[in-house]
Amino acid sequence: MITFSRGDYTVEVAINDYLDIYCPYYEGAGPAERQEYYILYMVNYDGYTSCDHRRTGFKRWECNRPPGANGPLKFSEKFQLFTPFSLGFEFRPGHEYYYISSPHPNLAGKPCLKLKIYVKPTNDSVYESPEPFLTDDTTGGCSLAGPCPPLLAAMLLAILLIITSS
Repeated sequence: MITFSRGDYTVEVAINDYLDIYCPYYEGAGPAERQEYYILYMVNYDGYTSCDHRRTGFKRWECNRPPGANGPLKFSEKFQLFTPFSLGFEFRPGHEYYYISSPHPNLAGKPCLKLKIYVKPTNDSVYESPEPFLTDDTTGGCSLAGPCPPLLAAMLLAILLIITSS
């Protein structure tokens, strides 16, 4: 277990691994100003280095119940190639993903906490995700050296439609 208390951390995961995030939790009623509230964002590399989620990040989780009645809040991220959920995220082997925390708006002055996730490549992983905006790969998996498979498929489908409609 990693304590997410200061600075930045790197964790290596494999496809189909889970990462569990436990929010700060306090038993009993303590002073509210000593309790920790965080909003956790997934950001790109620039957002990670600057600790700024406003341009390219989105909220993943909110730790907003430190004295919760049922224990600490727990969030899980599954590192998968495909997701059946509209709000799920697809991860690519060999790429890094970045999470930062932002203190709750009424608790300014807390440090920015950072977490870098590296998805280890597998021997047979050549899958390219449709989610390139959070990685350093700005090509979206396509290069000038060869055709982009989704683009090639779309072109072939368009040609087929033109031929069959003639």
